[in-house]
Amino acid sequence: MTAVKKDDAVDVMEKTSPKMSATVSPTLQQSCILGDRHLQVLLMFLGMTIGYSLRIAMSMAIVPMANAKTANPDIEDFGWDQAQKNLVLSSFFWGYVVTQVPSGYIANVWSGQKLLAIGMLLCGVLNVVMPFVASKWALPAVLVCRVGMGLTQACLLPCIHTLLSKWAPPSERARLGTFAYAGAQFGTLIAMPVSGFLAASSLGWPSIFYIFGTLAIVWSIVFFYFGANSPAEHRSISPKERKYIEDSLKTIETNDENKSKKLRTPWREMFTSAPVLALGVAHCSQNWGYWTLLTEMPSYMTSVMKNIEMSGVYSALPYLVMWLLSFPMSWFSDYALKKGMSKGTVRKTSNTVAFWGPAVALAFMSLVPTDDYIWAIVIFTIAVGLNAGSLCGYQINHIDLSPNFAGTMMSVTNCVATITAIIAPLIVGIIVTDESNVYQWNIVFYIAAAIFFLGNLIFVIFGKGEIQWWNNFEEVQALRKKKDKDVEDYI
Repeated sequence: MTAVKKDDAVDVMEKTSPKMSATVSPTLQQSCILGDRHLQVLLMFLGMTIGYSLRIAMSMAIVPMANAKTANPDIEDFGWDQAQKNLVLSSFFWGYVVTQVPSGYIANVWSGQKLLAIGMLLCGVLNVVMPFVASKWALPAVLVCRVGMGLTQACLLPCIHTLLSKWAPPSERARLGTFAYAGAQFGTLIAMPVSGFLAASSLGWPSIFYIFGTLAIVWSIVFFYFGANSPAEHRSISPKERKYIEDSLKTIETNDENKSKKLRTPWREMFTSAPVLALGVAHCSQNWGYWTLLTEMPSYMTSVMKNIEMSGVYSALPYLVMWLLSFPMSWFSDYALKKGMSKGTVRKTSNTVAFWGPAVALAFMSLVPTDDYIWAIVIFTIAVGLNAGSLCGYQINHIDLSPNFAGTMMSVTNCVATITAIIAPLIVGIIVTDESNVYQWNIVFYIAAAIFFLGNLIFVIFGKGEIQWWNNFEEVQALRKKKDKDVEDYI
């Protein structure tokens, strides 16, 4: 079979699209302002909220689990040192990295909705049993549960991306996608102070796992019943809204054969694509900076404020700002697209704000007076808040490059980026040998700032906003083969 080259594919891209109007009727669009797609995105938002709550709660629970005497002398603790605490925090990602790519593949060929519901159900169960197994078998049992949670929650981002590619029209992509992914910040915002108060209450740290685990179980049951893999599979969506979404995405199937056909994933073309590689670098940079701050900020605040209850509040404040800023940033992104700005320019501008803003803020941490930590909170808030631009920057860019394989791409880039999330807390553990030493923490912040800067620089230079030719690889390949045959017959 003749190999398909990029230049040949460009010539035939127009012929591979379904035969339909390139634009959606304004009347049809107006009649579908609010519909079932918004309910689906709301469910995705709640899923992200609960998923991140399960992750983040451990960042708060780890402090009293290591030494409950700081909050409640009647609650059992395990006497873990800093290295053991970082081991627990990173163990989630050991399982998370293993099932990333399989999750993206399964979501693409089977059902992102069902896979996500099942994965979150199992993750919630493991979270609920955590206090019991910790009491019985201590650190090894906690590590097993955390690895299991990573294995089962790895489907979260690939499934959300797969579902968004089928539910979010391009003109609403930044807003709907940002709203769904803003659940990560909302979950962080909820989990940190709630976990802090629960840990300091008479219920103690075990209640953190009971409450958030139960929420995950309830959500998974609701999503299994009310969620849908696509508009075509939704039980009660209106014909108008379905037509609006499918016309916008140009995904109406012309016959039963095409409807049941599964596209072959273009692995080689994906892995050798410069925009995808730049996207992967940006994702790794984001994970390093984001997870360094997210997992270590409670320990930093506890060592500074000497109050586990208030450390949760202070640690949550930056994520409140990030959550709030995500909405105007997504609106401006869609507005810029509506006014004719290219997708690539919009994504790169949003990502520059999200990466270089925090890089500058973290670089100034060394100037914070050691006896005035209010400025540290201000800088953390700026660094995390501006990172909201990443939601309509590199994160949505997966769908821009390849709507057909957005979930698979997310699983690949997130798999690689998860390795940085594993390494980052371990590096912090090596650098910060004394949690009260501000200068050791400044080294951590300098490293995060440098990685933010370099990651975005590569994304700006090599990133793209257009659909890549291999998105319709099989159709392009078939058309190229037919073209070669026609030439041979003519000769």
